[in-house]
Amino acid sequence: MTGEGRRMEASGFWAGLGTADRQVLTESATPRSYRCGETICREGDHSSGVLLLLSGHVRIVNVTPDGREVIVGVRGAGDVVGELAAIDAMPRSATVEALEDLEVLEVPGARFASLCRTRSRISWALLLVLSTRLRSIGRQWLDLGTGTASRRVAAHLMQLAVQHGVRRGDDIEIALPATQAELAMTAAISRESWARATRDLRLQGVISTGRKQVTIHRLGELRRLAG
Repeated sequence: MTGEGRRMEASGFWAGLGTADRQVLTESATPRSYRCGETICREGDHSSGVLLLLSGHVRIVNVTPDGREVIVGVRGAGDVVGELAAIDAMPRSATVEALEDLEVLEVPGARFASLCRTRSRISWALLLVLSTRLRSIGRQWLDLGTGTASRRVAAHLMQLAVQHGVRRGDDIEIALPATQAELAMTAAISRESWARATRDLRLQGVISTGRKQVTIHRLGELRRLAG
């Protein structure tokens, strides 16, 4: 397997594939690099390339009718991005921006769609990814209607722990893939509400924070607060 393949094995779409499927995707792809802050594709574009993230994180952004940007997700190494445009041949549903220096494999949309039709392991791995995202969207809508800011922050930290957490003894360390303001937007609360909620969690000894890092000390309590 290539070096790219080894780096992507940790999570997400790539983890659901077998060796042969990883190989055929790699052989179909063009390696690309993006700098932190660079826009990879824009909502409404008619491009259809599918990105397999090798390293770094991207944020997925939608623009509201009044011009506000809303972060709807963060993706990291092992994830697939841009798959919808390849599947349905519709314009891009969101803007994708690099949160740090990024390395990707770009598979032409038509080629990716063809592989999904002919290789069941690839289509099943993609189906699992889409199912997980759909459930997450459902939870976000529920939180928008019923969740307090504290609950939304706790739930979002739980999600980040699953996606990016590294266990250190009894603790879980999370290298945050976005700024405090961006995380607050993803949780559909203000930056001030995010700051208050994380301060309360620190005072309770549930978490501690550092520069672009959160350490969870009491996972069970955080899970309880997330509901």
